[in-house]
Amino acid sequence: MTQSKSNDICQVRCFNVELVNQANQALPSNDVLEEAQILFSALADRSRLKILYTLSSGEELCVCDVAALLDIKIATASHHLRKLRDLKILKYRNDGKLAYYSLRDQRVAEILRHALSQLLE
Repeated sequence: MTQSKSNDICQVRCFNVELVNQANQALPSNDVLEEAQILFSALADRSRLKILYTLSSGEELCVCDVAALLDIKIATASHHLRKLRDLKILKYRNDGKLAYYSLRDQRVAEILRHALSQLLE
């Protein structure tokens, strides 16, 4: 039996004021939600996911390492790394002519590992 589209919406406009107020108070601040949005947008790219997963072990990689890992051009790897750095997900340091990247915050690694472990179950 198929249901019409009108069955999946309320037919009368009403809402539970107490429940809505309680839910509204429990919401994170707009600043926190914006940071989460930035993080999840960064995670929405397969190459960046691979970079973050690799860096989640606590190691640091230079741009050339990332390019070899992903089998991409150094310029493309640099673009991905710069984007993650601009989003304040990665930090970097220069060592002579090499630029090394690592995670700024291990919580990103925890989020990524948790999400991937749920998918592997």
